[in-house]
Amino acid sequence: MDKAITPMSGKKILITGGLGFIGSNLTHQLVDLGAEVTLVDSLIPEYGGNLFNIAGIEDRVRVNISDVRDEHSMKYLVKGQDVLFNLAGQTSHLDSMQDPLTDMEINVRSQLCILEACRLYNPAIKVVFTSTRQIYGKPEVLPVDEKHLLRPVDVNGINKMAGEWYHTLYNNVYNLRACAVRLTNTYGPRMRVKDARQTFLGVWIRRLAEGQPFEVWGGEQMRDFTYVDDAVDALLRMAGSEQANGKVYNLGGDRVVSLHELAELIVKANGGGQYTVCEFPPERKRIDIGDYYADDRLIRKELGWKPAVPLPDGLSRTLEYFRLNLENYL
Repeated sequence: MDKAITPMSGKKILITGGLGFIGSNLTHQLVDLGAEVTLVDSLIPEYGGNLFNIAGIEDRVRVNISDVRDEHSMKYLVKGQDVLFNLAGQTSHLDSMQDPLTDMEINVRSQLCILEACRLYNPAIKVVFTSTRQIYGKPEVLPVDEKHLLRPVDVNGINKMAGEWYHTLYNNVYNLRACAVRLTNTYGPRMRVKDARQTFLGVWIRRLAEGQPFEVWGGEQMRDFTYVDDAVDALLRMAGSEQANGKVYNLGGDRVVSLHELAELIVKANGGGQYTVCEFPPERKRIDIGDYYADDRLIRKELGWKPAVPLPDGLSRTLEYFRLNLENYL
């Protein structure tokens, strides 16, 4: 990582969802860069926070067990911070359909409360928000660039879209420096693997680590994947760039593969394994977006980002991590 692009030494950093998958990997990188990091996480079991994710750096970060829905906590926590990485959210598409009001509380109302806390108590803060490719819905053209029509197919996508737009609005109207990144399938060490609330790939990894076969639903869908270190690199570049203010960037990967191809790659990376191909469960089929892969030329051009970890290498690193640590994620 080019540290000249991301001068974080001595910076005070707040990360919502900091004990989760991406937040904890970002935390490890920030600690290495010399930042003073405060993590906010509710540790609600369904949302992915895990204290094991900061193993080895516990004494170098501050952890605040709090819910982003608690606006009084956020007013206190944003004070004095240089950068807010706003990663907290409800990520399960299926959960959002079954409990839409909770999804709205976390992904809409809480985001507005966070932004209000920043506007009122720390207007100089820089905010980086993690959005999702799910807001595009079923693509009309591929690859999907940032100008593509936004047409979510589930409640989660609609609510994440609202959260993203609030960040853009506060940048444009209140000069609160904010930007957003639309993540695709992000994977790597510390990801949630006990269920598919973050991504189906976590279930595949868990099953392989347990020596069990996994299921491929459909198989022909085309996808791109971002290794978590590459996602962290993008977040840091956005935090360090004034050009990013008010912008929304897509993130992709080093290649596009079908789920069939991905299954073969992960079995090869694991040194063996089995899978079965089956039909989508009906509740999943209703919100499936078909093929998706990103046109991420904008972030490559403006911020110099590009994926550094090839998909086979990333899968190997992820499997190795969970072979050693799986019991801490179940």
